[in-house]
Amino acid sequence: MRANPVEGAERHNLRDLSHPINDGMSAYPGDPEVHIAPALTLDADGVAVTRIDMGSHTGTHIDAPSHTIAGGRTMTDVGLEELVGDAIVLRVTGLSEGETYNWDALEAHGELPAKLPPIVIIDTGWSRWFLDDRRTRHPALSPDAARELMARGMRVLAVDTLSPDPTGSDSEAFPVHDVVLGSDGLIVENIRGLEDLPSRFQVGFFPLRLGGDGAPVRAVAFLDAD
Repeated sequence: MRANPVEGAERHNLRDLSHPINDGMSAYPGDPEVHIAPALTLDADGVAVTRIDMGSHTGTHIDAPSHTIAGGRTMTDVGLEELVGDAIVLRVTGLSEGETYNWDALEAHGELPAKLPPIVIIDTGWSRWFLDDRRTRHPALSPDAARELMARGMRVLAVDTLSPDPTGSDSEAFPVHDVVLGSDGLIVENIRGLEDLPSRFQVGFFPLRLGGDGAPVRAVAFLDAD
């Protein structure tokens, strides 16, 4: 059994894969806007305290099954051991705006193993548009490809886009969410910084301890030290 990467983190190079959370940053269409402002100040109050107003799916974040599945698990039921471990990066760069990519696209760089690690990260290259209007026109994963990933052992799907499903085309349709969250899996959205990572490494997604439908995460890659 492989050692937990958090144990002995000094033997790894750590890479932050999460977007910073800033006042006024972009949010998923229809989600609460992000407001961050001083609540107390050193000059007036002797301490500095910041007021934060945002949705549970702000920035780089995790979706619990209850996000789209009635009666699904909440974040209270999600253990950290589910969010730390071996990961594989599938690169599907060069996609067009709004394009749906399927299993063939996932295997464009080589046939995928019959047994996948529990965490699958998809690199479309779209994280560069996170602060641009093009963020909502990102490529989307096909539901059939999501089913195959789950059948091969995936338990956590991480993407570098707002969603693995199309954004804004039909607010009632989330077919990939239905596949993954409906199978009691988890989804992490808005990963960044994948461009020069190896195809295999260990990763940890560390969410705020919120008990609801999702939470912002600090996403960390544990890379072998030189």
